Amino acid sequence: MSAAPTEFDASPLRAGSPEHKQLLARFFFETHLEYDPERIAWPELSAEELRRLTGLPFWQEAVATENVTANTVTAAAVLESDPELRRAIALQGFEEQRHARLLAALTAHYRIPVALPAPYQPRNLENDFLFAGFGECFDSFFAFGLFALARESGFFPTALVAMFDPVMEEEVRHILFFVNWVTARRVALPWWKRPVFRLRCGWIILKQIAARVRTARSLGGEPPASGENFTLTAHQDIAAPVTLHGLLAQCLAENDRRMARYDARLLRPRLVPDIARVLYRILPASL
Repeated sequence: MSAAPTEFDASPLRAGSPEHKQLLARFFFETHLEYDPERIAWPELSAEELRRLTGLPFWQEAVATENVTANTVTAAAVLESDPELRRAIALQGFEEQRHARLLAALTAHYRIPVALPAPYQPRNLENDFLFAGFGECFDSFFAFGLFALARESGFFPTALVAMFDPVMEEEVRHILFFVNWVTARRVALPWWKRPVFRLRCGWIILKQIAARVRTARSLGGEPPASGENFTLTAHQDIAAPVTLHGLLAQCLAENDRRMARYDARLLRPRLVPDIARVLYRILPASL
């Protein structure tokens, strides 16, 4: 279903230049996928498969996260002055809303009880968008590996797993768009405002890292009571036993494979894969 191109112009682009922003918007529009969550024919599950699906502990957190992200991104389109990039952010908001609708359709069809999330209350729109975007960079990296583990383990029926591949492709596109947008926004600022913007991004990233560290420390024990960062612990629920070392290897391989499908002139998310590579090298395989 992906419309991702396979051949690219290899000429370099200056980040934040008009050419870079044109490429960013064009890439996002051209790779948009068409599907309707309300028209999906969900596969019939055996009693055991249904028990596995409904017994997963992260549905409430997944629904809440998708709703917050969807509303944040939709509202954030007004931040962008470039009309094409503004349309691209609005399209991302639509796709995020569609993720929320997909989860709503799945949980309703299989009668998985979830509470409706609280209405979105924006605090600082740009900070909210940055927090959501950097959070997606962390969560998507682990989601790529978890999706591969779920596919390979046979924990879910193949038909059900395949329905979420478009969501994985959209997550790749979202974080690609986000890291390029952040760079373009920083470059567009007067030189004296750029350090403050960098510091703000750095502070948000540190908060995201701290949250993941708290979650990682729970691996092998009881998950956090809040269910936060469920993509980091979900491998305990959806696949055969796998070490953190093995999970990192799977995430790195899937991240590289999925990113390779898109124009090499677009900046790639580097922080999370770089941290994962360091951890993969220093952690014992048994951990």
